[in-house]
Amino acid sequence: MTRDALADTRLPADPIAPPIAHARFSIGDVVRHRMLDFRGVIFDVDPVFANSEEWYQSIPETLRPAKDQPFYHLLAENLESSYVAYVSQQNLEHDDSDEPVDHPAIAGLFDRFDGGRYGLKRLHRH
Repeated sequence: MTRDALADTRLPADPIAPPIAHARFSIGDVVRHRMLDFRGVIFDVDPVFANSEEWYQSIPETLRPAKDQPFYHLLAENLESSYVAYVSQQNLEHDDSDEPVDHPAIAGLFDRFDGGRYGLKRLHRH
């Protein structure tokens, strides 16, 4: 079969597939929530929603984000506590305070804080 014949057998692009969103943030970035009063450091990224439907439905409908965007796992803090958060890209922005995040799990994943972001320990890099 010739190269031109092979080209004719390819399927056209799927016209109903959702557009692919690109992650705006990276592991180690310090971010803050746009609407809620907390900030954190990103330690994992899902290209699209990957949590339970029960968790998703627990978000008030007026605040519920679209599933077809990156979601970020954060070591988060607010004035009262530290915890793990799962946040959609649309609800995050870079934190420009240049202050480190106060979370007990940071030392296990990251080895330095510089320029508003954390460096991942060599042990956890792929």
